[in-house]
Amino acid sequence: MTRDVIGKFNRRGFMAGGAALLAAPAVAQDVNSTNTTEVERDLNEVVRRNISSFRSLSWEPYFDNLSNGAVLVDITSRALHFWSEDHSVYRLYPTSVPLTEDLTKRGRTKVVRKVVGPSWRPTPAMRKRNPEWPEFVGPGPDNPLGTHAMYLSWTYYRIHGTHDTRKIGRRSSNGCIGLYNEHIEQLFNLCKVGTQVLLI
Repeated sequence: MTRDVIGKFNRRGFMAGGAALLAAPAVAQDVNSTNTTEVERDLNEVVRRNISSFRSLSWEPYFDNLSNGAVLVDITSRALHFWSEDHSVYRLYPTSVPLTEDLTKRGRTKVVRKVVGPSWRPTPAMRKRNPEWPEFVGPGPDNPLGTHAMYLSWTYYRIHGTHDTRKIGRRSSNGCIGLYNEHIEQLFNLCKVGTQVLLI
């Protein structure tokens, strides 16, 4: 790389992105897992993830203020950004995103409920597409919502964890945004009911 090209990199963005990637569990994957209720393809297939857009952002182009904190989910770069109300905390996390464009919802919403150890029921549309899925899954390692879930004001939409770490960085959900369980626990503790959320 030339010195001019290197100079164009945003050092702060590189450091934030690098720190988030180092924090992501790289080996905690059970390739024999059968919990594949939301998949893009065979999860045993190796996928090269594009992290070219995984960079730090400023909140100002997306929010008028940071009242109650703010979450930005970028579907294209498969990244979630969080800014605290007092401007002291910024976090950047890799995510899973919806399988298809018709399952993707964009726009403004907010956190309306927070649950540790959530239970899960497939939506009517999911049951229609996948009648073999269970009607109910309680908290635990088979739950697609992982260890924590933040319910949004949009019906059926959540930001949640996942026990199936192969999903992160992929189009693998039926509309929700998934994070590593370690990351959703951090975000869960940073967010409050009323935190602003924008999906772009």
